[in-house]
Amino acid sequence: MTVENFQALVVNKDHDFTVKVNNLTFEDLPQGEVLIKVSYSGINYKDSLASIPDGKIVTSYPFVPGIDLAGVVVSSEDPRFNEGDEVIATSYEIGVSHFGGFSEYARIPAKWIVPLPKGLSLKEAMVIGTAGFTAALSIQKLEDNAIHPEKGKILVTGATGGVGSFAVAILSTLGYQVEASTGKEDEHDYLRKLGATTIVNREEVFDGKIRALGKQKWAAAVDSVGGEPLASLLSQIQYGGAVASSGLTAGTQLPTSVFPFILRGVNLLGIDSVYCPMDIRLKIWDRLATDFKPANIANFIQREVTLQQLPDVLPVLLKGQARGRFLVTM
Repeated sequence: MTVENFQALVVNKDHDFTVKVNNLTFEDLPQGEVLIKVSYSGINYKDSLASIPDGKIVTSYPFVPGIDLAGVVVSSEDPRFNEGDEVIATSYEIGVSHFGGFSEYARIPAKWIVPLPKGLSLKEAMVIGTAGFTAALSIQKLEDNAIHPEKGKILVTGATGGVGSFAVAILSTLGYQVEASTGKEDEHDYLRKLGATTIVNREEVFDGKIRALGKQKWAAAVDSVGGEPLASLLSQIQYGGAVASSGLTAGTQLPTSVFPFILRGVNLLGIDSVYCPMDIRLKIWDRLATDFKPANIANFIQREVTLQQLPDVLPVLLKGQARGRFLVTM
């Protein structure tokens, strides 16, 4: 392909830390078998961390962030993909150590790429993105651990965030009774539109005290918060229940006891969407295009932005002001 200029958001750490839209060429892109013309990306917490000097996500500069992308194959050295194929690329090293989706073009290793499943558009795939995929993976893990709607109420913590919002909607679509936990009183209507049966204040999950065992309130939970709230939550899960854990916004320490595990048989399920094996990844994306797909996926879009707007928008997630998804259009 003839080398030409295209635009990408570049973070750099030279004399000063900068976040700017620059012109790049195909020669600037890292190695990979598949060249993709990016149609959409999304903003995740990792992307916001990559846009600050002490975010501890990016270690080599200059760099193009963006852990999600969806687009059309321009050229491929791998027989699994052909020019014109619509594809999704998320996770692995994308947007962390391999140039990511905040770019009009991306070159990605074929083994990291998922064909766009029938039933999803490229735009819908990026409204879902890593956040929706993580929520779906969490729910799949709960199902694998014998959690089903007849078991009882399911709690979703951090419910207005990307993972939480999708967890509420997917669980509701599957027929679960969903309790959504949030500290944002002005977002209750949003959560009800997504399918939450009940809204609970975050203090009902963690009131500042962590008990060895508390009242059994929920059959299971999808937790994207971590820290002390997760420890408190574990003590309130019903016998034989489970918690799918994928976040750390409340901290990385888990000051719990063994009692929920050995006296109530509670399972703590770790959710890793980054290195999730491809066979499971394909299964989850297929379910996101079928039975996991929320009825009105557009409800998740808080805002659509361009590359040029990204430098001003990226800090929003670090301030806890985000709801649902920010979609980046190329």
